[in-house]
Amino acid sequence: MSSPLPSRLLHLPSKPPPPPSNSAATLIHFPLDRHYASPTRMSRFKCSAGEPGFFTKLGRLIKEKAKSDVEKIFSGFSKTRDNLAVIDELLLYWNLSDTDRVLDELEEALLVADFGPRITIKIVDILREDIYSGKLKSGSEIKDALKRSILNLLTAKGLKTELQLGFRKPAVIMIVGVNGGGKTTSLGKLAHRFKKEGTKVLLAAGDTFRAAASDQLEIWAERTNCEIVVAEKANEKAATVLLQAVKRGKVEGYDVVLCDTSGRLHTNYSLMEELVACKKAIGKVVPRAPNEILQVLDGTTGLNMLPQAREFNDVVGVTGLILTKLDGTARGGCVVSVVDELGIPVKFVGVGEGVEDLQPFDAEAFVNAIFP
Repeated sequence: MSSPLPSRLLHLPSKPPPPPSNSAATLIHFPLDRHYASPTRMSRFKCSAGEPGFFTKLGRLIKEKAKSDVEKIFSGFSKTRDNLAVIDELLLYWNLSDTDRVLDELEEALLVADFGPRITIKIVDILREDIYSGKLKSGSEIKDALKRSILNLLTAKGLKTELQLGFRKPAVIMIVGVNGGGKTTSLGKLAHRFKKEGTKVLLAAGDTFRAAASDQLEIWAERTNCEIVVAEKANEKAATVLLQAVKRGKVEGYDVVLCDTSGRLHTNYSLMEELVACKKAIGKVVPRAPNEILQVLDGTTGLNMLPQAREFNDVVGVTGLILTKLDGTARGGCVVSVVDELGIPVKFVGVGEGVEDLQPFDAEAFVNAIFP
């Protein structure tokens, strides 16, 4: 039976492809790649797409699995942890008469790790007050209070770090950000996580500006055994491709549609407005979609990511952040500043180049990783 949507389906090589149509998008189906296929062993977290509350469970279990991968978070923040190791040395021989000097050096260590001036001063002032009031009487107590302060900053606003995927199929996630942050790679790794849970995933190649973007996403589609919708012709509008992809996802019973978008500078008004068009196009097919708009931020830029995040949030309403390349920087303190300054939850952190190294963010695991 032919598809009710105007697009061309590319079958496996053993079957002749149907003739091309006048559609704006192409669906490519990849054969199962045994090397990258999801493991057949059942997970105790597995849930079925037919169950009530499937999307709620899916978002929760992906977050829950992060707790079993804490060693990845620990190793991923090794450079930040090494940078902050001086704090252990400062507190080892701490005494009350040395408090001001120790707190000055602790403040410097936090600033170097990109906690930011406002956050750093807030933390140090709390510690100073508790020390001089007699609440903290040893170096170990000061370190525990430091960790509690950072954890409170990450959790005080009650932000939901698990994916919020709504209640109807398909759940739609749109990935946004500037060039070079790792959007397409992050999308591919997200697809891998969803496929491991038995989820039917469709990828949408909405980056129609960068010549190699569709090719890169097609590689991820093949690796994760997902189907992908790509532009039928050059210079196709991204909103058109995403519209076709979400339509297909709805008609053919996909659980999740992951939408890539073109990288753009947050200062380019016309390109930022294109994101608004993409968001509106998706919402025409699935009411209240996209369920998540995740902005990818390059962790190596530290606090310089804040203006980007503010601008994207103002334009499209970012629901969560993916901080990438944190394994390659000693500026992991920016995680705390982003959450506190913007009030947007960090949902995933990139702590390595492997397919499993995009980890759901867990505030407690993060604090323990930088202050063991």
